[in-house]
Amino acid sequence: MQNCLGIYIEDNLIKYAKVSKEKNNNINNFKVEAFGIKFFDNLSQSINQIIEETYSFNTPISINLMNEKYLYYDIFSLLSKKDIEKAVETEFEEYCDENKYNQKAFETRYALVPNINNKEKIRAMQIIVNKIELNKQKQYLEKHKLTKIAPIGISIANVVKFDKNENTIIVNMEDNTTITTIFDNQIYDVETLEFGSQEVLEKINHVENSMQRAYEICKETTIYTSNVLEDTKEQPHLEDIMPTLYQVCQRIQEIVASTPQKISTIYLTGTLALINNIDLYFQEYLTAIECKILRPKIVEETVSQVNIKDYIEVNSAIALAMQGLGEGIQAFNFRRDSSTSKLSEVLNFQINTQSIKEALSSKRFSLKGDFSTSETILLRCAVAIILINIIFLVFSKVLYKQMENKENEINALISSEQQEISNIEKDISSLNSKNTAYDTLAKELDVINNKISNIAERKNTIPNLLNQLMYIIPEEVQLTSLTNETEKNIKITASAPEYDKLGYFVAKLRLEKILDDVITSSSQSNGGSVSITIEGVLP
Repeated sequence: MQNCLGIYIEDNLIKYAKVSKEKNNNINNFKVEAFGIKFFDNLSQSINQIIEETYSFNTPISINLMNEKYLYYDIFSLLSKKDIEKAVETEFEEYCDENKYNQKAFETRYALVPNINNKEKIRAMQIIVNKIELNKQKQYLEKHKLTKIAPIGISIANVVKFDKNENTIIVNMEDNTTITTIFDNQIYDVETLEFGSQEVLEKINHVENSMQRAYEICKETTIYTSNVLEDTKEQPHLEDIMPTLYQVCQRIQEIVASTPQKISTIYLTGTLALINNIDLYFQEYLTAIECKILRPKIVEETVSQVNIKDYIEVNSAIALAMQGLGEGIQAFNFRRDSSTSKLSEVLNFQINTQSIKEALSSKRFSLKGDFSTSETILLRCAVAIILINIIFLVFSKVLYKQMENKENEINALISSEQQEISNIEKDISSLNSKNTAYDTLAKELDVINNKISNIAERKNTIPNLLNQLMYIIPEEVQLTSLTNETEKNIKITASAPEYDKLGYFVAKLRLEKILDDVITSSSQSNGGSVSITIEGVLP
């Protein structure tokens, strides 16, 4: 059984779904094992939490490509594969020249799709993305088993159960809206609109001050149409929602009007598709086309334990997981380098049998009667070409499978080594933290020891000073105060009947070096006595 974890990432929100695939009687059976949404402040931390919660430590992961751009080129169908590749490169060079872009700044992939307007040509759909933004996405999952980075506009078709030869439009209203047009079960066009759920949620968040609360309000909102009468329930944020829905609806009307074939069904999905009665709202504008909510094809009709709306909520993540399990167009995998992508295109090419049928039915080549020499040679050549193609396909698929297995082994080893490096970094960080704590304690201990030393040193300071003063102080000089204000700074207030007695006392302090840096204040007379203040520093 194969598993894949699909992760759809927006600015503030992650949608995830873990899907398993099991093959029974050559039929692929898919099952959603776990799913949910998560609002985040730290993307890497939230991804790690999802991987732990879904037990996806060694499970392949498929994520959405972000800020991609779709380009389309019309190319003659008779060109060889090499010439088609060269034509696409030339068209892309012209696009970069016209827009003054650096061609080397983009990672590109392309695939060939039908050209409905001109049968003599084929349509090349090319997807480009800035390499810097692509590398940022890879870095978020560099320690995990990232195997697919795919555009959601392509992948979303994986969840649809198409009727035979059905022409449909899938409107995926996530942060930006992608409109995928499908003719005869083949993707024909993808258009990205600059508005979607992000615009709506930011408006509601401006009032509610909570992106999660804005999301819940969006899910609880009901749109009232002419077929649904308004009840008494208050809908305070309709004015924030309706303008965006109206813009999406207007663009769909324009696309439907310009499509070369009639559209039979419009599927609605994404965050805004969770709004109640949104399908009825679109149906009012698109009366000739059936509008319905996209129910993922891998969810059985009998599901009762989980609300189907919860599955619809994570359609984008389910689609990415199925892309990772081999569904859809595999050429648009931006996880691999461009050379691997080109090999994928070779393995997924389609053989045009129309020319063979015409040759078999023409008069120049008939299966009736005996074969002529030229017919025998032609038939042998045809058989040889078919056998060579079959051998090439088998060999290519085997080679590709071996390459994929080796890559998975390498990714597993890299993941294991990165985990060990992460553990070592955690140990280093822990040791550094303990060293920092030790240094802090040592500094605090030094400060305490210094304080104790100063206290011990200053313990006998005043008694020693008084003992010295006793031998030098004149008889008529009296000390009115002696203070030790800070460390070795001494302040003495002395008085005497005459000033020259005080002068003698100050001179003795200096000559005997009892105090350094001795300074005196101006004398003051009070009732027949003179007093001065003497300041100095103990030697």
